[in-house]
Amino acid sequence: MVNSIIDGFNEYFEIVPAISEELKIEAYKLRYQVYCLETDFENIDQYPEKLEFDEFDKQSVHCLIYHRKQEIYVATTRLILPDRDNPDKLFPIEIHSTIDNLDAMKHVSRTHLAEASRFCVSKAFRRRKNEINLITGTGYDMGDVFTREERRVMPHITLGLIAGLIKMSHENDIDNWYAVMEPALIRNFSTLGINFISLGPLVNYHGKRQPCTIRLNDLLDGVAHKNLSHWNMLTNKGRFWKTDAD
Repeated sequence: MVNSIIDGFNEYFEIVPAISEELKIEAYKLRYQVYCLETDFENIDQYPEKLEFDEFDKQSVHCLIYHRKQEIYVATTRLILPDRDNPDKLFPIEIHSTIDNLDAMKHVSRTHLAEASRFCVSKAFRRRKNEINLITGTGYDMGDVFTREERRVMPHITLGLIAGLIKMSHENDIDNWYAVMEPALIRNFSTLGINFISLGPLVNYHGKRQPCTIRLNDLLDGVAHKNLSHWNMLTNKGRFWKTDAD
């Protein structure tokens, strides 16, 4: 039996920064699998090379979740960084949705703002569609593939992806996130103490989605209030985040 969430996660999974071209291709392959084959989020015909990527990947940093026993990548996400040469360059959220909650953004510096996106988990590591946690858990009859302890740890894949985003934000001096998410995912995050702020009306972008923002210190304060073990995992016990007092 493992002693902590971090120990349990690290026993079976590894958060891998996709800093090489080879690892970025692994992220694009997984995104193709999830968004084109498993969910029909994207049109398969647009990606003949079976790699799902777009023009924003050039200004993004990426991470992957690696399953040690099966030796495969099972989840990925990216952080679209601001264009340092042109901070007013629009993020995808600003192109595809209406932002009318201007008060939420009035004190946010665009040079410290990034968009979290392409948050995805392989089908075998998600719950069934009719279950509440849309991107966590095991789903299906995987008893012959995963041990009981592995199945217990799998819901923390979500935390692993957020931890990757936190680390990338720390390394790139990012204080605030944009995100466009399904309302059910926003509710799922709120159970962890992560309370996104709505920026505008729902947009019909591959289904109904909400443009949101969150200040990362607020995110981590909310998580710490709910579950300090989750905070420790997201920050690697405080190593990957600064506080307002720092």
